[in-house]
Amino acid sequence: MTSYQQYARHLLAIDCIIFGFDGEDLKGLFIKRKLEPQKGNLSLMGGFVGENESVEAAAERVLFELTGLSNVYMEQLHCYGAPNRDTFSRVISIAYFALINIADYNETILKEHNAVWITLKQLPELIFDHRQMVEDAKEKLRQKVANHPIGFALLPSKFTLKQLQALYEAIYETPLDKRNFTRKISSIDIIKKLAEKEKTSSKKGSFLYIFDEEKYKLLEKEGLKFI
Repeated sequence: MTSYQQYARHLLAIDCIIFGFDGEDLKGLFIKRKLEPQKGNLSLMGGFVGENESVEAAAERVLFELTGLSNVYMEQLHCYGAPNRDTFSRVISIAYFALINIADYNETILKEHNAVWITLKQLPELIFDHRQMVEDAKEKLRQKVANHPIGFALLPSKFTLKQLQALYEAIYETPLDKRNFTRKISSIDIIKKLAEKEKTSSKKGSFLYIFDEEKYKLLEKEGLKFI
């Protein structure tokens, strides 16, 4: 066979599930769709893969164009290719999930794309199969944070133990025992306690911590289970 002309051609898209954490809830970043079909309805951020770019490059481009951020944690999730997933044309989508600090997201870009952060526990109707993508990404995130400290990407560089616990409670959507959580975090010894305190929530204040990436890399070789 010397030609592919006998085969149908399909559009290849990228969809990004962008997670953020506001200190209490795990949120997703969504936009109002600008194109038909379902123009004006809530959608994940996405775009099509260019003629001369790789899938990974397209995902990085889409993420940067719609958030203004680069060098953030991003991982390929799944390929979604049901024949009728897009009612306008045959579109195969490769989904990625990304973790960003909400405070780093540019408000100007947020308004430019008419984007909105939505609490994932109260997820509204989304276009096509985007809700399934979000649910799959949430489950993947839960699996991932159990063994890898990628959740730190959702926090400020300096954080309190209370903020760290709140993050994991938001990801797993369940309360965690404070003493057990603190004991587990202390036992794996991958966060550094600082002399600084966060004093906005109380007069006494809470000590701030930072993630010790170098120590984590050493422990990772030993098969560390994070949570």
